[in-house]
Amino acid sequence: MKQLLKEREDAVPASVRSDLEHIFRAAYPRVVGVAARVLGSRDEAEDVAQETFLSFGRTNVPAGEAVGWLCAAAAHTALNHLRSGRRRVSREEAASDRVEVSPDVAEAVVTKDEHQRVRAALSRLPRKQAVALVLRHSGLSYAEVAAALDLSPASVGTTVRRAESALREELNRHASSR
Repeated sequence: MKQLLKEREDAVPASVRSDLEHIFRAAYPRVVGVAARVLGSRDEAEDVAQETFLSFGRTNVPAGEAVGWLCAAAAHTALNHLRSGRRRVSREEAASDRVEVSPDVAEAVVTKDEHQRVRAALSRLPRKQAVALVLRHSGLSYAEVAAALDLSPASVGTTVRRAESALREELNRHASSR
């Protein structure tokens, strides 16, 4: 019996946070929401959230800073997925295999194209700007964004405005090159 207990203790790493389950339950919807804003896919966002919580489980981030850390990490991870395009190719191939007919297919195509253009432009922004923009538009307060990105709360507004401006420039630059 002692051997069985010892094996079970060895199977669970001692370095995993004791508060992980509580933080997971409290922050999971928000972390998925941040990733989904970047990726546009709930399934991919859940994968990113899982990666993010696995990383968080091995940190010593204070519980009071957990939400900011998790949201920033989710945004970074989602941007990495966007930039790599690993999953986008398989998703587009799968989508091209099935044809759906909807009442306003033109609007659906335009909306999908616009979302893809915004995500592509977002992936070309400097990382800190892109993350600040995603976090702020995901509902984090200036204080939470500041804590997550190690900025002063007073500079968050400026960073977000610059990011919005840079995003518009990226969208315009690529719209005119089409």
